[in-house]
Amino acid sequence: MLSKKNLSERDICTKYITPAIETAGWNRFSQYLEEVSFTDGKIYVKGKLTARGKQKRADYILYYKPNIPIAIIEAKDNQHAVGAGMMQALDYAHILDIPFVFSSNGDGFLFHDRTATAGTVETELALADFPSPAALWARYKQAKGLTSPVAARLAEQDYYLDGSGRRPRYYQQIAINRTVEAIARGQNRVLLVMATGTGKTYTAFQIVHRLWKSGAKKRILFLADRNALLDQTKKGDFKHFRDKMHVIEKHQVEKSYEIYLALYQGLTGSEEERNIYKQFSPGFFDLIVVDECHRGSASEDSSWRDILTYFSGATQIGLTATPRETEDSKNVEYFGNALYTYSLRQGINDGFLAPYRVVRIATNIDLDGWRPDDGKTDTRGELVEDRVYNLKDFDRKLVVAERTELVARKITEFLRGHNRMAKTIVFCVDIDHAERMRSALANQNPDLVREDHRYVMRITGDNELGKQQLENFTDPASKYPVIATTSELMTTGVDAQTCQVIVLDSNISSMTKFKQIIGRGTRINEDYGKLFFTILDFRQATNLFADPAFDGEPERVKEVPEGQDLSNLEKEEAADDTADIIDEVSGEVVEFPEPEPPVAEEPKIRYPTDPDDEDPDDTDPGGPGLKRRKIYVNGVDVTVLLEREVVFDEHGKPVTVKLTDYARQKVQEHFATLDDFLSTWHGSDRKAAILQELEEQGVPVAPLRAAVGPDVDLFDLLCHVAFDQPPLTRQERARNVRKRDYFTRYGPQARRVLEALTDKYADQGLDDLANVKLLTATPFTQLGSPLEIFREFGGKPQYLQAVHELERELYRQA
Repeated sequence: MLSKKNLSERDICTKYITPAIETAGWNRFSQYLEEVSFTDGKIYVKGKLTARGKQKRADYILYYKPNIPIAIIEAKDNQHAVGAGMMQALDYAHILDIPFVFSSNGDGFLFHDRTATAGTVETELALADFPSPAALWARYKQAKGLTSPVAARLAEQDYYLDGSGRRPRYYQQIAINRTVEAIARGQNRVLLVMATGTGKTYTAFQIVHRLWKSGAKKRILFLADRNALLDQTKKGDFKHFRDKMHVIEKHQVEKSYEIYLALYQGLTGSEEERNIYKQFSPGFFDLIVVDECHRGSASEDSSWRDILTYFSGATQIGLTATPRETEDSKNVEYFGNALYTYSLRQGINDGFLAPYRVVRIATNIDLDGWRPDDGKTDTRGELVEDRVYNLKDFDRKLVVAERTELVARKITEFLRGHNRMAKTIVFCVDIDHAERMRSALANQNPDLVREDHRYVMRITGDNELGKQQLENFTDPASKYPVIATTSELMTTGVDAQTCQVIVLDSNISSMTKFKQIIGRGTRINEDYGKLFFTILDFRQATNLFADPAFDGEPERVKEVPEGQDLSNLEKEEAADDTADIIDEVSGEVVEFPEPEPPVAEEPKIRYPTDPDDEDPDDTDPGGPGLKRRKIYVNGVDVTVLLEREVVFDEHGKPVTVKLTDYARQKVQEHFATLDDFLSTWHGSDRKAAILQELEEQGVPVAPLRAAVGPDVDLFDLLCHVAFDQPPLTRQERARNVRKRDYFTRYGPQARRVLEALTDKYADQGLDDLANVKLLTATPFTQLGSPLEIFREFGGKPQYLQAVHELERELYRQA
């Protein structure tokens, strides 16, 4: 019989930890789970391929009720000390917001009380002394301030479960529990900050359901600012309220329902009789949920704030992905500090949000500005004012036809190499720009437009046909529309689960707007193969990645040289096997000339106000509804320029030192000496280990390879950059092996196999020479079947040993 010291960790759980838990009164079927994976694993992108990283997994999570995780246990085998798992358990407990933490090796438990504010924090317990559910719940209530019976009952109220097996993710669970518990303690203003695509509406539904079901809140108002958001809420997560729910429409006020959905705009107006919300008494609603509260509700002088002030006696919960903190609009001043924040970076690292790649495309006139030739006239035949026009002017004040055509061509090139049916959103300066871009894209894709005119559509606030197609665009099962050109309408509240390409051709200076736009692509839909997305940036808007207010780094930023065909971009990346698994690599910030001083006032021409154009500089000071007339020109030489490449470090900060110096510093932080590096490299999983370390350090392999030489493999690249070793090309290493007469120790046929492997390495830089799948392709098929080849070496193990020795010989140091 095995002694306790020889038992595996799983055996320790089965024989000692689980019995101790159950003896203390924890129910096997409802109060604890074993080996609980609480993240999905970060998605890594390699060309068009993706791979998942490791999930975070707890050995045990204990629940007082299904909605209240209360304790976590980390198990170790008996060769470890009882507290050996405590550091990992505390890390997981911090992530999961769990107060009570245990580590065990089967001899007993080390108990850490995260709620303790004085006295002993950690205590050793015998197996028989594991605390009961009631004991931990009493501690929990005391620590959370849920001391009254009413507050405790509210905190214990279960989630809504619809029978599908869907349960809140760990971060949603934290947001729900913190909100319900805060309200149970009497807090009446709550702010939740959750990145786009992380399920804010589902979280809100679970909060509302628990408060409503418990009787704590009987009449509830859900406020949104767009019909699309309201429709998604009604047909989506809130559908479970069924006949208890009512959508407030103008002039249709019903007071017999319990759950109300409404648009801000539907409740307010410029005339007193249009302020429909006043038909309800100030105390009618017990709870108001404010979706996308970074918009008008945060501003003190907005009519939207008037609604919240009128119902000030109600508990109010603000939901946003981007809290707004400007001089005139502050979420925190109204709702208080965020009760919980789940960021874009956390969502990507956990694998719940899609990572993204960035391709920057800069034209000559974008970078250098455009100055008209002497006597240059616009399309109306009027003289164009002589000054330098730059990116801030293009498509807002000055329209260059060739620039629009170039952008449309580059988008089309990329889609040809990626997937021409990939859902794509093109963000434009305004409605006029969105329409011209739609037309240019249609001209670039006549074959697909002929198949279905909805291949490219303008979806803007003024266009009913386009808005009618918005639901089809966001429906994963709907083929059309494929490309949507827009300006403001689709920046927020559009649940585009399968959007694979975001095109930025709009000047974006607002971090709030930037985050919202990026959020259109962050949703994952594995059923439809959507695991990452690409940003095509024509306006250098991705400079905002370097802003401290941005919290999610891109997979990489790649500059596009003049004349490069974007349809080949992914093929080129896929060919470089080491380049595309690199994480947190970005492109260099490009400086632009400051805008010129305002020009002399132009004639006041009345144009219809563009509901999607929010740029105040574009409004004529002469009065409402007056717009500056744009200048339209053609015959301008517009080309793509090559720009320098810069990377972001592992914290998302731009690297300003020389790339090779930065890489040297990061590699040497983990491998202090060449011997340390060689020891890891010669391990069985050397390349996977090295790449993992590089990812964590934020070291960019692709730009390094370009700087050192394309024929140098990862081994020589890192030896050269980090340890000043002279880099050898793959061809040189292969020649050195042949010079040493290494192959003469083998028989003729075995020698031919190893020589063919060496040739493959020299030509292609194979990742894994030991991969037996190589033997199913030429030239190996001409040397025999895999079984016959193994026989030449004395069997498969002997073949693999020979290949391993060949690898060592290839990387032998002089």
